[in-house]
Amino acid sequence: MYSVEQFDKEKTKVLKYILYKRRSEQEIQRKFANTIEENMLNDIISYLKEAKYIDDHELIERSIANFIILKNLSIKELQYKLMAKGFNKNDIEDYIYENREKLEEYEINSVQNLFHKKKTQMEPQEIKQYLLKKGYRLENINKGIKGEE
Repeated sequence: MYSVEQFDKEKTKVLKYILYKRRSEQEIQRKFANTIEENMLNDIISYLKEAKYIDDHELIERSIANFIILKNLSIKELQYKLMAKGFNKNDIEDYIYENREKLEEYEINSVQNLFHKKKTQMEPQEIKQYLLKKGYRLENINKGIKGEE
């Protein structure tokens, strides 16, 4: 067991870490696994989740919004990026399922953007292959480049 003082001291460290930049529960686990005793770390994480300092659902939403603004990605690539950040696979899949229409539209727009960028260097068929390799769905590729060829 640990004292209240120890708990508060370690909680403050974790809090500073997540206030500097929002982090996923997994990122916090990785960062403090070797420095904070496991039971205490789990208690700290539970405490911070209740206090809404750790909210993976909100963080997934915010991360996807940033990716959408900054990059042309397939839904698959979004999934991989979120998994690399340490988000729970089920949480990611739930978010994608709940926001399917918006993400499909984003993927089609990404296809259009990438098609315009690549059409001077590649043939349409090569661009399709490139997009398929990047995880774009064939249906969305076809919708995105319809009338572009």
